[in-house]
Formats: sequence, structure tokens, C-alpha cells
Amino acid sequence: MSKTKIAILGIGGVGGYFGGLLANKYKASDEVEIIFITRPKTKKTINEKGLKLITDESEKIIFPSIISGNPEVIGELDYLLCTTKSYDLEDSIFAIKSCITPNTIILPLYNGVDGKERIQKLLPEAEVWEGCVYIVSRLLEAGVVKATGDIHVLYFGTDNTKNEKLKHLERLLLNAGIDARLSDNIWQTIWEKYLFISPLASLTSFLDLPIGAILANPNHKETLINLIAECKAVAEALGISLSENIIEKTIAKVEKIPFDNQTSMHIDFQKGGKTEYLSLTEFVIKQGEKLGIETPTYRMVLEGLIGRCQE
Repeated sequence: MSKTKIAILGIGGVGGYFGGLLANKYKASDEVEIIFITRPKTKKTINEKGLKLITDESEKIIFPSIISGNPEVIGELDYLLCTTKSYDLEDSIFAIKSCITPNTIILPLYNGVDGKERIQKLLPEAEVWEGCVYIVSRLLEAGVVKATGDIHVLYFGTDNTKNEKLKHLERLLLNAGIDARLSDNIWQTIWEKYLFISPLASLTSFLDLPIGAILANPNHKETLINLIAECKAVAEALGISLSENIIEKTIAKVEKIPFDNQTSMHIDFQKGGKTEYLSLTEFVIKQGEKLGIETPTYRMVLEGLIGRCQE
């Protein structure tokens, strides 16, 4: 019997955490093979030193079965977990297109809500599920990932809830110590996450402030609430069913985050490199335009972010 081949595309904060747990569990398995697909610098570091995964409870050095960016070495895949930043989505998947067969399950775990749509434009015949994660995890340097806090959840699902592969992947994830949860309504789950991350990433980047500083300032907090309300209006216009108190629930989640924490998009802005503002800020405005929903707060924030990109 051939091994089940699971590849993690992108070994950053998210891919390093979940991929690290998978590689640690199945390193000597006769049934499962874990593959890290990453850039040359990270490949060299992990080949030499392993992936260092730091959590509040432990520190592990982990070596995957295979680490490569070469499709000939990677081979045909059973599952592909996509954890790169949203701006690298198309290029990163296209580079390993030959590894994806009609039997490959692709699971995007990006911050945005349009991952499946974008992947299927690139690979119309591919089977793409949907997913999202709740985790505070950072890439400290190539091959070193630190996850903090006690929430490290991976939600996933598909419209075909009777698909036997759903339970198969759930079992593999749970066995690796991952808090994996099958969602009966994954589209709603993803939008609830988006309602959390899109306003927060947009505003922390716009104001150049950590999360706690936004909550501590009444005017900034009001702006955050306005962003959540506009995002909620867009979601509901798309037919997403959200709870009546979703704004209060979202703010409650934000209030549990340590004061000095930053969003990954804010960190990217500070570094001066690529950011996810197209997926996390501009996307809401464009959807609003299609649906006749006004998003004035998002427009104000986007103007500021574009200004920072051009500096």
C-alpha cells in the first residue's frame, strides 16, 4: 500500500506549526509521508537543523520526510495544505501544478475568503476544500516558528459533507495532536474568521499600532467596530448567516489577545515588503461595490494603506 502524502506549502507561522506537528507524528510512519514545500533558504536551514517549533509547553526539533520545491521530488499528492500568504497563492501553486492530480485534495488556509475561487480559476478540475485557522504563531527566522496562547484550531470542510476523505484527514490531523474541527457550514466559519482578521489587520496596519493600543483608545475602538459592521453587511449580502451579536462576539475575541500582539499584515507593513491588503482590505470594498453595500471606513483605511505602500 502506498503512503498517504500530505504536503504543506509554505513553512511560516501557520504551516510551520501544523506541518511541524504532522511531521513530528508521522516521521517513522509506514502509512503517512509529510512533505514541506518551501523556499531554498528555508529548505537549507531545515535540512541542516530541522524545524524548531516553540510553544508555551515545549520546544521541538522536527525533520519532515521530504523538504523540497522540486515537483519531481515531491511527486503526486493526496492532500495539499496551502499556508503561504495570499499574495503568493497563484505562483506557489502553479510551481507544483504537476504534483496535483484529480485525486488531490487542496485545502487553502489563507486569511482571505476567496482562496477556493482563486485556486479553481488556476486549476478548474481540482478538488478544493475550504478552511481557516485560529492561531497566534510567528516565523521568528527561517526554520524557527513560535506559537503562543492556548488556541491553535484548524477548521475545514466542503459542500460534500459525505466525502469519506473528510474523516480520513480529520483522523490524521487529530492523531498528530492538532485541534482539527470539521465544520458543517465551513463558509460561515470562514466568514466569522474573516470578520475577525480583516478589520483587525486593516486597522493595525493603518494606525501602525498593536492590538491592545487600538482597544485602549475609544476612537480607534469605534473605528474597529465600524469596520466589523461593514464587513458583516457584505457577508450578509452574500447570503452568509451570522449571529445577531457577531460584532460583540468578535470584539470579545479581540479583547482576549495580549496587548502588544500585532497582526501578520501589520508586521509585513513594518518590514516594507508585500502585504495582504488586497485580500484583507480591498476585497471588502470590491464586494461591497458589487452588492450595493457602502464601506466608507474600509475606503478610508485602504487609502491610507495604499499611501504607505507608495512611500
